Amino acid sequence: MGLTKSQAAIWQKARSLSNSGQAIALTDGMCSYLVATIVRDLGLSALFPELPRVLPPFFTDGPLASLVVDGHDCHALYERLVAANSDSDTYFACLAALHKARLKYELILCTQPFPTLEQVGPRGLLQYGKLSGDALAGLMFWRKWFFDIDNRAGQETGYLFEPIIAYAIGGTPAPAKKSPVKRHSDTTKGRQVDCLLERRAYELKIRVTIAASGQGRWQEELDFPVDCRQSGYQPVLVCMDSTSNPKLTALIKAFREEDGEVYVGEAAWQHLDELAGSTMSKFLDTYVRTPIQDLLEKAGESLPDLTARCREDSIVIIVGGEVLHIDRHASDDRGNGEDPMPDDADDEIPGS
Repeated sequence: MGLTKSQAAIWQKARSLSNSGQAIALTDGMCSYLVATIVRDLGLSALFPELPRVLPPFFTDGPLASLVVDGHDCHALYERLVAANSDSDTYFACLAALHKARLKYELILCTQPFPTLEQVGPRGLLQYGKLSGDALAGLMFWRKWFFDIDNRAGQETGYLFEPIIAYAIGGTPAPAKKSPVKRHSDTTKGRQVDCLLERRAYELKIRVTIAASGQGRWQEELDFPVDCRQSGYQPVLVCMDSTSNPKLTALIKAFREEDGEVYVGEAAWQHLDELAGSTMSKFLDTYVRTPIQDLLEKAGESLPDLTARCREDSIVIIVGGEVLHIDRHASDDRGNGEDPMPDDADDEIPGS
């Protein structure tokens, strides 16, 4: 039994490079590992006796490139997998996307350059004299590098988190340019939607915090259910963390005022599981819910001690006694460049 067009497209996408300069393509061994992992997750091992029963964990603390199962026809394994379980193609698509994103970020950590003096030098005026020149320069360089890799993490997660949940529950993400949900303040502009499922527009959140943010950005969040309703879609808020705070309360109110649905905490995960079905709910629980819940539960009020050491070919970061070792190699990518000057810069200087 051959693959359908959509199943073949999923396979090709996992195997191909994206347009990114740091794109990752999965090797035969990596694809076989993913299939073997899915076989284990779905209890299909009896149908694949040639695959190892014991596999290294997906969330390994070692090099991700070591997650391979060699010596098999990975395409034939994939065909047999989707024949055994009709939803396993989506499972493979989501797991492959997650694995490629993790491989790419591992590469980013290895290659993200340290900033140049031109990028960070003027910032030293804000703290000059608080530390020696050597110490302050070191702080500025480390601070910018951490900012850069965190910014890259935010970008990569944005390409990953909402889409894999959307596909897992049978929906699709909608970028602003292609979105049927229009802004009520300007109906010529589309509104990015995390997931569209039939006539429902989902806003997916890990947590809504009370942290300060720009008023315009917060107003955009409050406008989301209005935009959905006026575009003919029912707004749905799904927030994985149920920690109560004024902003979450205000957001819930905004959705309910537009006859939207709200799922928070355990109800959010239960709703996603019901939409996903038995196979994809297994994916969500294993590769999304469990890691996120673990991080939410472990995030304490006090921060552990942190030490960062730079060597010629590596960076060593020690957090609370645990060691993260990053092998380094050169990259032509010079990072994010200079920060742009804000439009109101002249307002900060008296008499300008």
